[in-house]
Amino acid sequence: MRKARFCKRFAPGRWLTRLAVVSLTVLSSAGLSAAEPAIGWPEKPQLTLGFIKLTDMAPLAVAYEKGFFEDEGLYVSLKAQANWKVLLDGVIDGRLDGAHMLAGQPLAATIGYGTKAPIITAFSMDLNGNGITVANSVWAEMKKNTEHRDGKPVHPISAGALKPVVKAYRDRGEPFKMGMVFPVSTHNYELRYWLAAGGIHPGFYAPAKGDTSGQLQAEVLLSVTPPPQMPATLEAGTIHGYCVGEPWNQQAVFKGVGVPVITDYEIWKNNPEKVFGVSEAWARQYPNTHARLIKALIRAAKWLDENDNANRPEAVRILAKSEYVGADEAVIANSMTGTFEYEKGDERPIPDFNVFFRHNATYPYYSDAIWYLTQMRRWGQIPEQKDDDWYRETARRVYRPDIYAVAARALIEEGRMQASDFPDFDREDGFKPPQSGFIDGITYDGRHPNAYLEQFPIGLKADQRL
Repeated sequence: MRKARFCKRFAPGRWLTRLAVVSLTVLSSAGLSAAEPAIGWPEKPQLTLGFIKLTDMAPLAVAYEKGFFEDEGLYVSLKAQANWKVLLDGVIDGRLDGAHMLAGQPLAATIGYGTKAPIITAFSMDLNGNGITVANSVWAEMKKNTEHRDGKPVHPISAGALKPVVKAYRDRGEPFKMGMVFPVSTHNYELRYWLAAGGIHPGFYAPAKGDTSGQLQAEVLLSVTPPPQMPATLEAGTIHGYCVGEPWNQQAVFKGVGVPVITDYEIWKNNPEKVFGVSEAWARQYPNTHARLIKALIRAAKWLDENDNANRPEAVRILAKSEYVGADEAVIANSMTGTFEYEKGDERPIPDFNVFFRHNATYPYYSDAIWYLTQMRRWGQIPEQKDDDWYRETARRVYRPDIYAVAARALIEEGRMQASDFPDFDREDGFKPPQSGFIDGITYDGRHPNAYLEQFPIGLKADQRL
């Protein structure tokens, strides 16, 4: 547990002299005028924020350690949570004011898949940062199906190299099992995406029939394993591979129990990963506190990426502390400082493996939200067809660029950031241009979710139901 720290620079007069308190709930998500009033006094200065022990919780740790929360008059305690369900429940029941969340969690909770509760996010915590690791014995077989150059595997490695291995297991009557961190996690959808792109069916969910295993028609059985337990679970032979965030892929390399075969950067270049989530009711009750939290997190993200990642070694030392990630510095540094190690000794440069601010990483794009919703539909978590308007409306309810813009504009006004650090809020509509950086070559356009779903050979589409 991290001891809470009171803001040394807490200066009530700084805010009491301001003329107005922002009511964020009435701001238009289409854009904010330059005349919006400054952010007022934090209604709730004492906060408890949750996280899971992964390197992408870094903006929270940095905002705490560098005093960015203090600058906003916030008295913050950071608490590691046992798993993603416990974390979500804490935000819903009020034990946590907010948390580092899987990007799919606010969406799933809001639409009622699993626990139903309206959750929002006004801050995207990072891009990329995950990998898929397989056991040494599985990799030994995959290598036979993988192209090599100069004695090293050519990346990215398709799941097609895994397909004969899975078939051999099935022919022997043995299930091939892989772990992911949560049913609505990026890891689940990335693992499914990679498998399906290689011609391997990862299975369907059928909640209308009471089947939430995600294993209907599956050639590979996916199940939940908590991130820190994945290397040990792989070593024990309970699973044959997994998809997880760092440092738990690199931990498998260091322990000599597995080989990361692909990163999510190679599955979908610059994919969104975690978000910072709060309950919709909390955001409505504490709008100024929320905006100040986002301000601190934006500054932390900028610090993590600025000067070509010059601060990453210090970030590694922070994250290695037991109250945060608690892994060896060398393990964390293997992916946080611009490189990634596949097989032991096969270290390659991936400068964007962890992105916290570049490429507008912190901005909560509606198109990012819609991608997650399309994958929920593709694999049956959303059991019936939805029209394109439903996707857009759901994204707008959960992802809140209007709140983000208030925080960003305040940072610009204070001289801490520049307008060029952010999207053009007066023109931004929340949709990225069509994206084509996927391993299967399929282009994603968040404006046309149903047309996107129709492109996949494996997965539900149109009015299909299980």
